[in-house]
Amino acid sequence: MMSTLLFLIIFLAALQQSLSGFGFALVSMPLLVTMLGLPVAAPLVAGLALELNIINSIRWRKSMDFHEIRRLGIWLLLGVPLGVLSVDYLPEEALKRGLGALLVGYALFALLKPEKLPVISRRWAYPAGFLAGVLGGAYNTSGPPLILYGHLRQWPEYRFRAVLQGVFALSAALVVTGHGLAHHYTPAVLRVLAVGALAAGLGVAAGSWLDRRLQARHLRVWIILVTLVLGVALFRK
Repeated sequence: MMSTLLFLIIFLAALQQSLSGFGFALVSMPLLVTMLGLPVAAPLVAGLALELNIINSIRWRKSMDFHEIRRLGIWLLLGVPLGVLSVDYLPEEALKRGLGALLVGYALFALLKPEKLPVISRRWAYPAGFLAGVLGGAYNTSGPPLILYGHLRQWPEYRFRAVLQGVFALSAALVVTGHGLAHHYTPAVLRVLAVGALAAGLGVAAGSWLDRRLQARHLRVWIILVTLVLGVALFRK
């Protein structure tokens, strides 16, 4: 039963990411933390995220902005080790509540953001990248600061998705390396990862097929609401 549920969670999260450019960790991480615990869920989601983001980076490579990716990536590199270390040195309950608060904050911003947002300087890539690295290392949720930065830079839709995938791929590679060096990829994690890789691959294939048939903005509203519910549930545990 757990294997079926695990497969379904990863499949749907990968489908969401393939359609909108983000959402894999936002959907999967809270549920998998509850099912498997943070020491298993963190390296598992990092490994799956690396698979997804490499595939999606190839899909959207023509819209890549490597200057933005480099600016964000340098500071992301500095933040990831702090996040990875927090898995070993901070109480799991505190990390769950922190993840819940992060998800609630992001969901509320996404639902209530004003129609006209200010255009910010490229220099905001530095704190956005660093915070994304810390959050990616700890929770595999580097997305919220990067998504906020992209919105405030007013990137076009295809550029938005492509840049996110490039930075997410870099983040996932760094986080996977960090978990590997910290010996978090135990035999138990690798067994679950094998099942999850198949589910994620099928989710990407389904998302690629649906991408030409659905409007991603409708799915985004749904994922934001689900993120809000999951964040509240984690924060109250």
